[in-house]
Amino acid sequence: MPTNLRLTPNDAFPENLDKIADKKLQILDSQIQRQLDREYVVVGEPNPETEFRHYEIDEEFVERESAESAESAAPTNA
Repeated sequence: MPTNLRLTPNDAFPENLDKIADKKLQILDSQIQRQLDREYVVVGEPNPETEFRHYEIDEEFVERESAESAESAAPTNA
């Protein structure tokens, strides 16, 4: 399996997820999820760094969804 489908704990990880485009964040999320799955199967438990990255990405998604909801709920001056 190509390693670009997963992001190992030793691979570089962006410091500021808020600066990453939605599509790239979704790809990053997929890579982390694949790594988590692999760690559960191969090692039996996730690496703490992979868990932390997964949490960080989930938090970024929550923030983006909250901001999007707030923007769509804001009254328009038409």
